[in-house]
Amino acid sequence: MGERSFAQDVKQLGYGAGEILRGEGILAITKALLQSGVSYVGGYPGAPVSYLIDVLADANEPLLKPLGIYFEQSGSEAAAAALLGASINYPMRGAVTWKSVVGTNVASDALSHVASAGVIGGSVIVIGEDYGEGASILQERTHSTALKSSIPLLDPRNSLDAFARFVEEGFGLSEACNEPVFFSIRIRACHMRGTLRCRDNVRPAISMFSPLTAPSFSLDRINLPPFTYQMEAQKFEKRLPAARRYIAERRLNEHLRGDEDHLGIVMQGGLWNTTLRGLHVLGLADTRGRTPVPLLVLNAIHPLIPEELIDFLRGKRRVLVVEEGMPNYIERELKALAHEARLGVEIQGKDLLSPHGEYVPQLVIAGLRRFFTSAGVKSQSTGAIEDRYQALTAHRENVGAVLPEPVAKRPPSFCTGCPERPVFSALKILRQREPAIGDTHVAADIGCSTFSTQAPFNVGNSVLGYGMGLASSSAVAPLFGKRTISVMGDGGFWHNGLTNGVANAMYNRQDSVLVILDNFYAAATGQHHVPSTGKNARNEPLLMTIPAALRGLGVKWIRTVDSYRIAEVIATLREALTTRVPGLKVVIARNECMLERQRRERPRVRQRAAAGQQVVQPRFGVDPDVCTGDHSCMRLNGCPSLTLRENPDPLREDPIAHVDDTCVGCGVCGEVAHAAVLCPSFYEVRVITNPTRWTRFVSRMRSAVIRRLAAATA
Repeated sequence: MGERSFAQDVKQLGYGAGEILRGEGILAITKALLQSGVSYVGGYPGAPVSYLIDVLADANEPLLKPLGIYFEQSGSEAAAAALLGASINYPMRGAVTWKSVVGTNVASDALSHVASAGVIGGSVIVIGEDYGEGASILQERTHSTALKSSIPLLDPRNSLDAFARFVEEGFGLSEACNEPVFFSIRIRACHMRGTLRCRDNVRPAISMFSPLTAPSFSLDRINLPPFTYQMEAQKFEKRLPAARRYIAERRLNEHLRGDEDHLGIVMQGGLWNTTLRGLHVLGLADTRGRTPVPLLVLNAIHPLIPEELIDFLRGKRRVLVVEEGMPNYIERELKALAHEARLGVEIQGKDLLSPHGEYVPQLVIAGLRRFFTSAGVKSQSTGAIEDRYQALTAHRENVGAVLPEPVAKRPPSFCTGCPERPVFSALKILRQREPAIGDTHVAADIGCSTFSTQAPFNVGNSVLGYGMGLASSSAVAPLFGKRTISVMGDGGFWHNGLTNGVANAMYNRQDSVLVILDNFYAAATGQHHVPSTGKNARNEPLLMTIPAALRGLGVKWIRTVDSYRIAEVIATLREALTTRVPGLKVVIARNECMLERQRRERPRVRQRAAAGQQVVQPRFGVDPDVCTGDHSCMRLNGCPSLTLRENPDPLREDPIAHVDDTCVGCGVCGEVAHAAVLCPSFYEVRVITNPTRWTRFVSRMRSAVIRRLAAATA
C-alpha cells in the first residue's frame, strides 16, 4: 500500500526456529504460509485480511523473492481463485486470500472449477469471515459455499499457535483429499494479539529459482462432460472420505472429556474462546479453560465425521450446539445422526442462543445459563449459576435508568477532507437548485462512496455490489424518463465496473451518466494500489489509466474534473445530464485520498518544522459575526471537522458553525458556501511555523495597513 510501512512485521516473517513472533492473528497466519513451503501467494484485499496482502507486498523484495515465491495482488477475488489453477496440474503449494462472503461470491466461478477438477498441490484459501457487529458486508457465511462445492472448511480455535498449526494442516488436508481448503478466520480473531514460536521458512520445491521443466496435461482434469460427472463422483467416493480420514487421524477436532458425562457442548473452533469465557463466568471452568463439561471442539466443520459425533453424543441426555449463523448445519447434522443411531439425547442450539447474529459473549453466556439451569450439573448448583449470572448482568438496570432510550446509531461517514464527499455535495446542490435536472435515480456502489447514502447527502437508491452501480441501473435508465446517474470508485471500476458496467452499457447503447470517483487507490480496503495508481503492489510502474480504458471500449464523452472544485463538478454534471450527445457520459472526479495524502505529508511537515524550515499550512474557520446559524453549510457538506459551538452573541440563541482542529485545509466548506450561495462566513488562514524574516516583515506591513484602515472607518 501507499505510504504505510510494515517493516517490523516483515522482519518477524523472516524469523527462524525458536524465535518468538509477537503480533496479530493474521500475521501468524502469514508466517505459517511461509513455513509451509508455498510456491505462490495472491489475493484481493478486504477487511479483515487486507493486512496479509499488505505485509506480503512489503516482504516481496526482502523475503519472498529470495525464497523464489511468486506474489501478486490479484485484480479481483475471481482472479485470486483462478490463481489456484496452478495447483491443479502441478505439485506446488499455493495460498490465496479474500474477504468473505462477497469475495467468495465473486470468486465462485473459478472456485467451483478448481474444486471440481481437484488439486495435486496443497491449496489454502484464507477467508476473512466478516460477520457480525464489526462487519461491513452482507450477513452470510462461507459454510454454505463449502457444502455446495465440497470444499473442506477449517474454523480453528483462536490462538496464534492454533492458527499456525491449522494453516500447515490445511495444506496437508488439501493434498490428502485433492481439494482446496478454506481456512476461516473471524474479524476479531484477525486482530487479536499474541505470541507464536516460529519455525524456519521453507523454500518451495517448485519456485522461480526451481521452475517447472515441462507442462502437465490430463484430460480428466478438464471441466467438460463426461469428466465433470466423474469429478462429482470422486468428490463423494474418494475426496471427502479422504478428508474425513485425515481429520480423524490428525485429530484436528478436539474431544475434551469431563465429569458431567450426562451433557456436553459441541462448538465451532472459532467460538472456543467465547464459550470457555462464558463457562468461566458461570463458575464451570477455570482461567486455563479446564472444565467438567465435556466439549467437542470442531476445528474442521466440513466435512463432519459421523463416527466422531455419534461417539460424543452416546450416553448423554442433553447437548448444546454453539454454532454461529444460519442455517444451523451442524445442529441439523447432529440431530439427524442421533435419530439414525436411535440415541435418546436432546440436542439444543438456536432455541437457547439466537437464530442469527454474531455470538458475542453476552449472548453466549445467556444461552449457557439457560442450558445449565435446565439440564443441571453436579459441580455447581443451579442457584449458584443464577447468582453469578445476576451479578454479571445487574448493571443493565442501572444503564436503562441512565439511558432510557438506545443510543442513536452512528453509521460510518466520509473522512475529513475526503475528495469523494464534495462530489455528493455538488450533486445535492444540483438536485436542490435544479430538481428537473438533478432529481433522478442514483445507483450507488460499494466502497467509500457508499457513505453518500447516509445523512446529510442521502444520495443513492441502490447498492448491489463492487463495481456494479452502472449495471444495476441498466433497466432503470430506459424506463425512468430521463438520464440516471451511476457512481463507482476507481477500485470498483477496475474490479467489476469496466466489464460488467461500462462494456455492458456500451454494448446495450445505454444513455446515462457514470461518475467515477478516482482517488488513486482502493481506499476503503486501506489505500491499496489499483491499476490506475501508477504502480502495482510490488511497486512496479504501470501506464494504465481510466480514460484510456474507457476510450478502448468506445466511450467518447469523457470529462475529468477536480473533485474539490464544486462549481466545476456541478457544471459538468449539468452538462452530462442535459447534453444531446447520446450514449454513456462519464465524469471522472479526481483527487488523492486524503488519508493517504496526510499519511505522507504529516511526517514531512514535522521534519521540516523540526529542522527550522518555514512551514505554511492552510486552515479554515467560521466568522461568528457573519454566520447566520441556519447550518445549511453542514447539510450540504458533512465534513466531520465542521461542527457546532455556542454563539458568542448573547442576543442570538442558535449555535453557530465551527471548524475544529481536525481540519486538513481542503477548502470544501468554502467551496460549498460559494456554490450554494450561502452566507460568506468561511475564511481561510495560513498557519506559519518558523516564519522567515521576509514573512515577518510582510506580516508587520499588513498589520499596519489594517490598523490604519480600521482607524479610518471608525
